[in-house]
Amino acid sequence: MQSNDLLLICFSAFAAVFLLLGAMAIVMRTLIAVLPVKAAKVDPAILAAVTTAVSATYPGTKITKVEEIK
Repeated sequence: MQSNDLLLICFSAFAAVFLLLGAMAIVMRTLIAVLPVKAAKVDPAILAAVTTAVSATYPGTKITKVEEIK
C-alpha cells in the first residue's frame, strides 16, 4: 500500500463522516421544526419539595417565588 492510498482513505473517511453528520443535522432540524417541544408545567410536588428544602436550610425565611432558570 502506498502512502497516497492511505491519505486517500483518510480523506474519504473524513468526507463520509462530514456528510453523515451534515445529513443528521438536517434531519434533526426538520424534526425540531415539525415536532416542537411543549413547555413543561410546574409540578406542585416539586414546588413543595423546593419550599421544604429551602425552609430547612434557611429557617425563618419566606419563599415568595420559585422559577426555573433555563
